[in-house]
Amino acid sequence: MFAAERRQLILEMVRANGAVSLRELARVVQTSEVTVRRDVRALEAEGLLDRRHGGAVLPGGFTRETGFPPKSHLATAEKTAIADLAAGLVEEGEAVVVGAGTTTQELARRLARIPGLTVVTNSLLVAQALAHANRVEVVMTGGTLRGSNYALVGSGAEQSLQGLRVSRAFLSGSGLTAERGLSTSNMLSASVDRALVQAAAEVVVLADHTKLGTDTMFQTVPTDLITRLVTDEPPLQDDRAASELQALADQGVQIAVAGTGPAVDSAGRREVPLPVQRRTHGPGGGPAPQLRAAGAQVADLAPRRRG
Repeated sequence: MFAAERRQLILEMVRANGAVSLRELARVVQTSEVTVRRDVRALEAEGLLDRRHGGAVLPGGFTRETGFPPKSHLATAEKTAIADLAAGLVEEGEAVVVGAGTTTQELARRLARIPGLTVVTNSLLVAQALAHANRVEVVMTGGTLRGSNYALVGSGAEQSLQGLRVSRAFLSGSGLTAERGLSTSNMLSASVDRALVQAAAEVVVLADHTKLGTDTMFQTVPTDLITRLVTDEPPLQDDRAASELQALADQGVQIAVAGTGPAVDSAGRREVPLPVQRRTHGPGGGPAPQLRAAGAQVADLAPRRRG
């Protein structure tokens, strides 16, 4: 790789993540830390980034990623419907992990009504939503606070998850494709999400239709490790999202669609999905939300474990 190519890739990584260590930069560009340090000095001289001890950051700040407040106002109705549906997967007395994100925060508000849960999370907002829940134990990871999404990241967060085993993980992200699975634009968040996945017997991805077909920089969960996807109904004109749902179903991902609109059958046609009831009562004694699945996934929404 030529120096100009290396430096462009380094700059892209720093812009995507806000802060990147020299060790990680050297690994990605496949060169020595000495060479990377020289590249970082050159980019700093051009005013494109700032050096820090052991790494590089954006000039004048650590991140330009869209923060939590703007994200919290995007697709709010869809996230609410997804959270309602996902909460129906959780039984009393379970132990689960919940990652950071606006949709997982909505899920946490509903989990607060299910007694006997143990919820492990790296998200301050998820923990806050559960702070006053009766008979719900909240376990937080260690780590360094990432202010843009109020999540704990870094080696401290990852090490605190070692040796943990729970029934399922609920994760969100920036994009989801059948080819690469779930991805995010931040390297530190991706690394913690991968640790959360390792702690769970099955993985549930929460993603609204706007994320379907979107691929971002860092893979967090490959498709073959995703047990099920809980999403909302794509608009009729959104062929990309519908095609991605079908491709995910073809790879064995169980699809649960919130809403009553048409889903996708095994031949790629749209059809009205059949409701699948997991239990007669939801959290707090009310009616449980219906689980709707696409095509051949209708009959297979019982929890399954991965070896």
